[in-house]
Amino acid sequence: MPYAAEISRSNPSCFLFLVDQSGSMEDGWAGEAGKQKADGLATIINRLLQNLVLKCAKSEGVRDYYHVGVIGYGGTVGPAFGGALAGKELAPISAIANLPARIEERTRKTDDGAGGLIEQTVKFPVWFDPVAKGGTPMGQALTLARQVLTGWLAQHPTGFPPIVINITDGEATDGDPSAAAVALRDLQTDDGQVLLFNLHLSSHQAAPVQFPGDDAALPDKWAKLLFNLSSPLPPFMREIAGQEGFPVSEGTRGFAFNADMVTVIQFLDIGTWPNNLR
Repeated sequence: MPYAAEISRSNPSCFLFLVDQSGSMEDGWAGEAGKQKADGLATIINRLLQNLVLKCAKSEGVRDYYHVGVIGYGGTVGPAFGGALAGKELAPISAIANLPARIEERTRKTDDGAGGLIEQTVKFPVWFDPVAKGGTPMGQALTLARQVLTGWLAQHPTGFPPIVINITDGEATDGDPSAAAVALRDLQTDDGQVLLFNLHLSSHQAAPVQFPGDDAALPDKWAKLLFNLSSPLPPFMREIAGQEGFPVSEGTRGFAFNADMVTVIQFLDIGTWPNNLR
């Protein structure tokens, strides 16, 4: 069965996030009053990186089950980590744990135990900052992802395949990205092909669609294209999505359209669920 390889320090897997940093990411997030897409997404990516660190943390330290990268594409295309990791296309999760660009103090609302909420100050590590500038060179980002993973796969040919999650709010401005996406998905380990998931953040008020099995409910050709470029969910992820209340089928793909911030977090949690960690 594909997508069943054990993930270990000697046989790690890889996550690569492709993040739209075009000028339109300054727009508001549909359904999120006062929140720019770039700002909201930066918070989500940083929280996800922190969660990946926690998933790999053991008593003796953070185990390198994963190598992780963030590629931004907008005015430029390239690695998007800040601080000591700036310029790194991929970094082991222990390096990410040890080298945030900075630690911020943020407030969050928590249960006060009496049915109310109180504000609590928490430490929040930041690796990735919001950017909104330029066009949407998605084809270039997918091509760079293929180059990065080709090198990584040469060193890790037998493990769980890398997962690429592309997060965008608009149509590619450098031509049809289909060929680049297919070339990326054609890469593989002994355990299966690279997984490409797409998350479309819309500024328009339209019904959200998460983990669809076909493109019938999608409102435009661009959303349909991204759906068709997305990989089917492996069985274990499909099972998790079903447990989270999403209707799933054999054809369910790693795609979401017009998701709110809560659904984006769910989508990324399912897409980065650890499989067979040892």
